Amino acid sequence: MAQITALTPAEHAHVDRARVAAIMAELGEAAAQQVICMALEQLAAILTSVETALARDDRAQAVADAERMSRLAWQIGLVSLAGVAMDLGGAAERGDHPALAAIRQRLQRVGNGSLTAIWDRAVLP
Repeated sequence: MAQITALTPAEHAHVDRARVAAIMAELGEAAAQQVICMALEQLAAILTSVETALARDDRAQAVADAERMSRLAWQIGLVSLAGVAMDLGGAAERGDHPALAAIRQRLQRVGNGSLTAIWDRAVLP
């Protein structure tokens, strides 16, 4: 009998430490943390909005949300999240349903990991 092994995908969030450091240097620690916190709240809301749009099969809204997510993630140094959001938008635009399903799951993993990684003291300067 064949043995079946369940694989659990793991994603590592890539945070651009130089970008985070630049935000801290430009705004000061308190203001930078406030700006980053607001951006993280917006990203969490956009993650929910993407899920809602995809559940309704509203690909146009999913593309718009993915573009917003990518820009915002890039601005605060969440490189992995920005890339996956761009991938999701491209798959939604093409109507590539198998890719969209896979990227949708990846977006959730990377999104959740990214939102917590930026606050990890090892990541912040």
